[in-house]
Amino acid sequence: MPDKINLAVIGAGPGGYAAAFLAADLGMNVTLIDKEENPGGVCLYRGCIPSKALLHVAKLISETEEAKNWGIEFPKPKIHLDKLREWKNNVVNKLTGGLGTLSKQRKINFIQGTASFTESNSLLIKKENEKDQELSFDKIIIATGSKIVSIPSLELKSERLLNSNSALNLPAIPKSLLVIGGGYIGLELGSVYQALGSKVSVVEMLDGLLPGADRDLVSHLSKRLKTKFDNIMLKSKVVKMNEQKAGIQVKIESEDGNTSEITYDYVLMSIGRKPDTSGLGLENTKVKVNKRGWINVDNQMKTDDPNIFAIGDIVGEPMLAHKASHEGRVAVEVISGHKSAFEPMAIPAVVFTDPEIAWAGLTENQAKEKNIIYEVAKFPWAASGRATTLDRFDGVTKILLDPETERILGIGICGPGAGELIAEGMLAIEMGANLTDLKLTIHPHPTLSETIMEAAEVFFGQSTHIYRPKKK
Repeated sequence: MPDKINLAVIGAGPGGYAAAFLAADLGMNVTLIDKEENPGGVCLYRGCIPSKALLHVAKLISETEEAKNWGIEFPKPKIHLDKLREWKNNVVNKLTGGLGTLSKQRKINFIQGTASFTESNSLLIKKENEKDQELSFDKIIIATGSKIVSIPSLELKSERLLNSNSALNLPAIPKSLLVIGGGYIGLELGSVYQALGSKVSVVEMLDGLLPGADRDLVSHLSKRLKTKFDNIMLKSKVVKMNEQKAGIQVKIESEDGNTSEITYDYVLMSIGRKPDTSGLGLENTKVKVNKRGWINVDNQMKTDDPNIFAIGDIVGEPMLAHKASHEGRVAVEVISGHKSAFEPMAIPAVVFTDPEIAWAGLTENQAKEKNIIYEVAKFPWAASGRATTLDRFDGVTKILLDPETERILGIGICGPGAGELIAEGMLAIEMGANLTDLKLTIHPHPTLSETIMEAAEVFFGQSTHIYRPKKK
């Protein structure tokens, strides 16, 4: 490595702090800049972590209701909202505080403030209640993440109109809640509020929930949500909202042009996120941004400015924390002089609804769009002993493979714990495994992980727990 590098990192989310920590471990002088008191970013403060804490509560409530099918009845749970909110905040504070400690242990110069470029090798950092600070550096990594997308024509100055940030603060348990957008954030938060006692409805412009996800996986989730949610309106859109004394009156237009007006206690707008490069002063650098707002980078996370790297949500989809973390590590390795590139065979994605949906690699939708020849190996969870003990048959494990080599191209899982199971499929794709490798890998019994092995066995017409002879 050359002389000790002064590295600055703007943004302390999962990408930024992973990069900063590795850089410090490799001996660089590191300055990490973020608006918050400690590292963590949107993921820890207002995203992945608090939402999963609340989804755990939702799952527990759901299971106590389902227990009557097994001969056990619980009284209706009492929701102490203040205590629930406090517990969620404690989870966040524990993790972000821990990252703050790790930052100090690594002797990272952590600055709470907002940074903007004055030129390619210098920043102006604005601090609240303190004098502005100028900072020079050798190299820098931009990791400012993404921000919430809204529909300007539907904006209301109302406490009853929530976004993904305010919804996590649990301002109330509304009697009725409309979720605008059938993506993963809206469905996850809608599931939380439904479990807490709200009547939840969803309106989605497209013809199915979770656009882009495999339809075989989504079908199981859709069936369950139809029994949980009050209404799911597909091929529909919100055209107008007005606040009234009783709530927010929403005008909804269906595909055929018919409209209806319904009043909801609260409305959650959840239509996605976009890259956050505002206020960075990129015009003072050679960094280029494309039409969609993403910073242009190569596979070493280099921008068009030789001193500036960028990672995470601001460089393109998928906007996922684990993608950002790996990109951050690649950027640091390149800066330190190592031969490194971000070239994953796949990036796993998880939707933490109930049932969970997870996938990695090629989906069937993508294979059809790209005219890729493939075959499918599929195992229904209705034939799984472990799923039966959980009283959960609403699941499937699905593998896409190359017909000639039997190499695994993609894997999708729907069912409880799918997010934990997908790692095996991800490893198989990265290792270039074929279906025989999965078939011959002994899986513990009885487990849900067996469904991966049995999906492979189904392809060869040899599954123990389902009779499906191989087609000749």
